[in-house]
Parts: sequence; structure tokens; C-alpha cells
Amino acid sequence: MTAFATCAAIADGPILVTSAMDDGEGSLRAALEAAAKEEGRARILVMTDGDIEIASTLVYAGKVPLAIHGNGQTVKTAVDTTVLTVSDGADLTVSDLNFAGPGNFSIENRGGTGKGIFVDIREDQTGAVTLILDEVKVSGVSYHGVHISDCDLADECGAGRGGKGGGSEASIVVRLNGVEIDDAGNGHFDADGFRVDERGGGDIFFYAKDSKFTNAGADGVELDEGQEGGVFATAIGSTFDGNGNYCDGEVLKSFLPETAEGAFEDGKVEEAGIPGAVTGTPDDSCIEREVELYDSGFVKEYEIGIDFDDGFDIDEAGPGDLWALIVDSSVKNNRDEGLDFGEEDEGSLKLGVWNADVKNNADDGLKMVESEAGDVSALLAKLVSEDNGGKGAVFKQNGDGTLNVTVNKTTTSGNGDGKESGLAVVQKGDGAGNLRIVGSEIKDGIDVKNVTAVEE
Repeated sequence: MTAFATCAAIADGPILVTSAMDDGEGSLRAALEAAAKEEGRARILVMTDGDIEIASTLVYAGKVPLAIHGNGQTVKTAVDTTVLTVSDGADLTVSDLNFAGPGNFSIENRGGTGKGIFVDIREDQTGAVTLILDEVKVSGVSYHGVHISDCDLADECGAGRGGKGGGSEASIVVRLNGVEIDDAGNGHFDADGFRVDERGGGDIFFYAKDSKFTNAGADGVELDEGQEGGVFATAIGSTFDGNGNYCDGEVLKSFLPETAEGAFEDGKVEEAGIPGAVTGTPDDSCIEREVELYDSGFVKEYEIGIDFDDGFDIDEAGPGDLWALIVDSSVKNNRDEGLDFGEEDEGSLKLGVWNADVKNNADDGLKMVESEAGDVSALLAKLVSEDNGGKGAVFKQNGDGTLNVTVNKTTTSGNGDGKESGLAVVQKGDGAGNLRIVGSEIKDGIDVKNVTAVEE
């Protein structure tokens, strides 16, 4: 019995954590080291009476699947470090256990690269890598709350469309139930509550139920898929509120040029005649500068602004589809878009939103863009999109492919300037565009281009 209680691995039995100390006999660190030596599945039971405080990252270096079961304890650290790293791409299940960093991060009190949970996938992996979190909370870390990386550029993999970096052939499967990620990523630029970087040939399968993604420095959830493979995301009864304010507007607004945007006729203004890159801020990464030139080299238009982030952001690049289903969910008070889903290259977009509150986001409540060839299909049912800074909902098809949007029992009001700002459906490619509105109140108007609209 003594050997069992001191983390010795017994066939088919769990490894027990009985000490709240950072290391030594019975500690979680010792249990992870013992689990890494297992040849089959490894299980750890955390049985401490209180929380566990660590001074450096806990590492699971094994390849066999690991399950960690707690009883409501918190694994916490007072230093800016990752709490738990799975370094060799193992499947991970965690239940009833919390992870907390020191908190109090901001653009004026920046951190390093401390994450809550980090899963690093090997370049030679195939099949599927699975992360299951049940009744888990992550909070107070400077960088991503939870990060799964299948990208050989590691933290330099980048965000947004384009899919830089390479990765394995493995897919990534995420299942979240009763998970809360709050106050993560407020000490580092582009640091999300929950982040997946997938490159190579695999897909992303993301499922969240009764989960909360709130007050992240960047996106509440960001799923980035590049190269081959698609993204298939479902969120039920979940919350994506108050995200995207690491690039604090109150702190940064004084650094913006007096004239932060402009448009000109050809031959009028050279690039030297517009404001240059903004430097000397608390974090210069937060300032976006976009310049579009005529073929002549003269400036067509420019814009300089603060880079805020979204509630739920999905980018799919390369061959593969993006399918998303959002049900019974809240998307409020995010500093950029509420829901921001984009697909480029081959592949199509499919979206279903049912019974969701999308309110008070600084830009569009919902934005869905197909940049190249591919169809767009969307159903909005019982959506309430109100008081967003941009459009209530936007659907754009920029390449070849059909665009079909159905809006049923949906209400929009108070979005943008209130003029054609409730719903925008735009077909810029050569395919057909169709909008069907049933039993809905689009109080702030509809903007359609190259689309046949029918209201019933």
C-alpha cells in the first residue's frame, strides 16, 4: 500500500498524488514522471486536501495517453510559466482540476510565454491527437490559456489566414465540457483563451459544451488550420464574452497619427507622404498599418489602427472545408468581431447559428468570408444581433461558388449606423447569390449585392 501511495506504477492502477508540494514523493511532478514511463494508458488521481503550488512548469514527456483526475483542486503558480506541458504529443484528459497563473497582466504589465495547458504535437504523428477537458478552469496566465500546436514554427506560427509553417499528418480532436477559460493572454500580443494551430494533412474537430471563454487578451477561441485538412467546430451552451482587449485602446490611442486613414486619386500621394509605422508604444505589435498602392506606385488608400480581437475566430486555409455550428450561446462585448470565420483556397463554408445572443461587439456581430472558390451556406435561426459596432451579420463570397443564406426568426437592431447594417450578403464572384428571410425583424436594414433576396 505504501508503494502505491508514493506514485509507484501498479499494473492497471492509477498513480496517486497525495502531496501538495512542488516536487518529491507523492507530488504531481513525480506522478507525471512516473506516468511517462508507463507502456499503456497512464492515470493520475490528485487526492490532495488543498491546492498545489509550483515554481516551474510541470511536464509530461510520455507518448501514451494520460488522464489526470482531480477533485476541484487548483494547480497554481506565482511565476510567469506554463503550468502543464505535454511535450511529446500524447492524448490528454483532465477532469475536475484547475490551472492558474499569477494574473494581473496587461499591455503595461506584460508577461512572457506562460500558458495554462500546452500540448506540443510531434512532426511524425499520424491519426488523431485528443484533448478532453471536463470541469476544468484556466485563468491568470500571460499567454494562451490552452494551446495545442501542430506547427513547426511553434509560437511563431502566426495567426490569421495564410497557414504559415508545417506540421504532422495528425488531426486534432478537442472535447470540452464545463470548461472555463478566463483572464488568459493579457500579458502577450495575440494570446488567446483557447488556441489550436494545425498544419500538415490533419483536420481540427472542436466541440465545446457549457463552456466559457471570457476576458482573453486576444480571441476567446482561435482555430487556425493551414494546408490540407478542414475545421469542424461545434459550440453548445457556451459563452464567448469580453475578449480581445490586450491592445488596450485607452493606452494606445494617443500613439495613433492625427490622420489615421485616407484615400487618394492615382498620382496624388506617394507612400512617403502618409504616416509611417507607429513605434514607441507599450507594444508596437498592436498597431496595424495597411497601405494599398496603385500600379503606378502611388497610394490608393491607407489605414492605421489598433489590432483588437474576437470572441470566436476560425481561419481555414488550403484544401478543406470550414463547418461551424453555434447553439444556445452568448457572444457579447468583444473588442472586434463576435464570430469571425474565414476560409480561403479550395473548400467551402457552412454555418448554422441557433438561439444565440450576439450583442455589443465592437465590429461585426458575425462575419463569414469565403475568399476564393468555394460555396457558402448559412442558416441563422433565432439569432439576436444587436448594438454591434459593425453589421449585425455579414456573409461574403469573393471567388467562384454559390452563396446561400437563410435567416429565420432572427432579430437585428442598433448595429452600425442603422442603415443597411443589420444584414449584409455580398456575392463578388461569378456564382449565384440567394438570401431568404423568414419571420424575422431586420430593423436596421439589409445590404445585398449580386444576391436575390426573398422575404417571407
